[in-house]
Amino acid sequence: MEDVLGDGGILKEVIQSGEGPPVPENASILIHYSAFLEYSDQPFETTTRCKYPRMMKLGRDVTLFGLQLGLLTMKKGEFSRFLFQPDYAYGDLGCPPFIPAAAEVLYEVHIVDYFDSAQMDDFIALSLEEQNSFPLSTLLKVVDTLRGFGNRCFNQSNYYNAKDRYKQAVRLLGNRETQNDADKETIQTALLPLYLNISLTELRLDSPHKALKYSNKALEIDRTNTKALFRCGQAYLDLHEYESAHRCLISAQAKKPFDVDINNLLRRVAMCYKKSIDQQKELYSKMFQHLRSPVKQ
Repeated sequence: MEDVLGDGGILKEVIQSGEGPPVPENASILIHYSAFLEYSDQPFETTTRCKYPRMMKLGRDVTLFGLQLGLLTMKKGEFSRFLFQPDYAYGDLGCPPFIPAAAEVLYEVHIVDYFDSAQMDDFIALSLEEQNSFPLSTLLKVVDTLRGFGNRCFNQSNYYNAKDRYKQAVRLLGNRETQNDADKETIQTALLPLYLNISLTELRLDSPHKALKYSNKALEIDRTNTKALFRCGQAYLDLHEYESAHRCLISAQAKKPFDVDINNLLRRVAMCYKKSIDQQKELYSKMFQHLRSPVKQ
């Protein structure tokens, strides 16, 4: 094993190499790990039973000193083992009842992904006036990081957290004070995918009215955007407004006539609309039949 610091306190063995630069300080990482005591084959702590990797921020969520230092040596996709001496783990006292005194601990760590979130965290902590003093490029980087966080939460079916990240990015863009037409257009361009993301998230949360609201915001920026038209079609279908759904999807189909998702949803809308009409006919038929029936004396 490699001696990370040269004092024998942290030993590292790379099982699977990663790629790209090492994890930066104050990054937010997606991680799977298992922690073992010496001579134990059962972990005293593990995330591997979780469906998705855990999101942890260095310096805040990672509290073990040796693990913090070890993570900074890792790259995206890397899987490594670390052996920590007590000074870099739980110290001479340990952490009763699970960690005995002066225990060596072994961590198996897999870095799934990471986000360099230091700039984002620092920017969000600023006042509006301070945020507006930074160049637009800084704001766009922060927004892109927030959207990346949101996408990761969405992919893990954590829709509420995803929506919060997207909306936070929208608020930052909305707070930007600019009189420059080029900057305004850049901000609108950055808002478009966020509105689409929020719309899809609201659909996953069974909130078609809110999904429709954000789809329409996207269409205000780009009135022929096929994703926005498709989201509107989905929302209207959930609201049983079949004619509106059909209208939006026909507009989307005109832009992408061979899109499988659009064409499949159009067929579904047509089937639902026919079923609705048939049910109405049956209902009216029963009503009129009842009215025509003679009243018994």
